[in-house]
Amino acid sequence: MDGLGEATLRALYLLIEGDGALWNIIGVSFSVSGGAILISAPVAMVLAFLLAYVSFPGRRPLISTLQSLQSIPTVVVGLLVYMLLSRRGLFGDLHLLFTQTAMVIGQIVIAFLFVVPMAHGVLAAADRRAWETARTLGAAPWRAMLTVMTELRFGLLAVAIAAFARIITEVGTSIMVGGNIESFTRNIPTAIALETNKGEFAQGIALGLVLLVLALLLNVLLGQLQGKGEMR
Repeated sequence: MDGLGEATLRALYLLIEGDGALWNIIGVSFSVSGGAILISAPVAMVLAFLLAYVSFPGRRPLISTLQSLQSIPTVVVGLLVYMLLSRRGLFGDLHLLFTQTAMVIGQIVIAFLFVVPMAHGVLAAADRRAWETARTLGAAPWRAMLTVMTELRFGLLAVAIAAFARIITEVGTSIMVGGNIESFTRNIPTAIALETNKGEFAQGIALGLVLLVLALLLNVLLGQLQGKGEMR
């Protein structure tokens, strides 16, 4: 217990004093995951809208497939991205493996597969009158889509926040395609795993506290957004 207490105090000291290595790891996490969600969420929500509001052949099987892929293990996504980016892979000539770009690509896939079915659920459950009214008034399809998404902005934003929480805490893809390289591709989850295996608990606890605070803030924000959505 004394050892745990000392490690916790050391962890707090590392956070407060602004340890360079620690904050570099935090910066990598937020940079990679933030970029991934900004790229994937808009595209995923447009696809979710099409699945909810447009009828086309194969729509239902596609919805079922995406719903099934939502829970795919991140290590499987990491394996697929690794195979594509490796030297013998389809995109091996780009030399992206073990870079932050590779991590962003992996997290884009995870976030996309998470957002599409979740956003589809929000859009499919909504009142279609906003869409029908906008189209009746002569609005172009893309403008009518923006009208619907604006009406459902709190629910859709909640989906994006939940997806961000999922990718910033994932380990499998990050460690497989990023390589956990110090000061370059080492993010919060991979650093926690590494430091714990080394028996260096202070940095692991410090990073765990960052994730804990982030989780609490995201849950509070999700609660606020869900409350506003219900009020509407």
